Amino acid sequence: MFGNKNKSRYGRHIYRLNKIRAPAVVLLVLLAAVGTITILSRGRTGGTNIRRELLRVWNEGDFEQAFELSKGALTDKPLDYFLLTINGFSAYQTGISQINNHNTLYYIDESIQSLRKAILLKESYKDGRVYYVLGKAYSYKGNEYADLAIKYLEVASNLNYEAEDIPEFLGLAFASIGDYRKSVEAFSRAFKEERSASDNLLLSIGRSYMAMQEFGMAIGYFQRCVDTSPDSRSIVVARLLLAQAYIQSGDHDSAEKQYLSILSESGENAEVRFQLGELFHLRGDTTRARAEWRIAYRQDPAHARARARLNI
Repeated sequence: MFGNKNKSRYGRHIYRLNKIRAPAVVLLVLLAAVGTITILSRGRTGGTNIRRELLRVWNEGDFEQAFELSKGALTDKPLDYFLLTINGFSAYQTGISQINNHNTLYYIDESIQSLRKAILLKESYKDGRVYYVLGKAYSYKGNEYADLAIKYLEVASNLNYEAEDIPEFLGLAFASIGDYRKSVEAFSRAFKEERSASDNLLLSIGRSYMAMQEFGMAIGYFQRCVDTSPDSRSIVVARLLLAQAYIQSGDHDSAEKQYLSILSESGENAEVRFQLGELFHLRGDTTRARAEWRIAYRQDPAHARARARLNI
């Protein structure tokens, strides 16, 4: 029923920071999804109107309509593997395109429910695509579901299903459960597979090394993000993390340089001013610390930690 199941690019997105990729990647997602559903429809007898209509709307990229049609068809055939699978895939695709988090979680829950049923129906037949999408769906549910994300993504990988973002999602999931060694291993696999590492991948690897208190390695990845990123926001995040890594390793002068670089390159920033105050406080320079906290408060009167430091 499922041909060519080991190679696909079924959907790829950049973690929780970005739900919408560049047009070229979105096109690849759509083309891969079309191929998947076309394969799903083969081998079925008496191709019904609803199946033809499902394929039509899917091929047009209308995942929300595919979800609604398949959900309606499941009321008559609740244990139809084809309907469950297309419903799970279309729910996932619809969910990750939502702006509102509540709406995203609704579709993600629908995806999980359908794909779990599909797996139970075909316990003796395992398709890597179903486990792959299910694992990614669980990754959207939050840290408390990270163990299930790992479970299903590892099954997909063990079934030789090839998707470039499996190591990245595994890295995030392992970090969520505090297994930073495995997180680094997974991120490193992703790093080797990408022609040019994304900002998020570099930052994620650095964060995992930070959690393991391997500050030298963390600094290396954060610095690479600063050196290679075209995104000013990513550079600010990387410099903030660099400063924290330098502080943890005892290099306060280098930490201060990172904060000053942000102010020089990106302009005033209340959080940076607050962190500078924290650094001066750590050094025992209370006067300069309070001066920085006051600047942070003036720039952002709602900055809770600055207010607390100034007893406001």
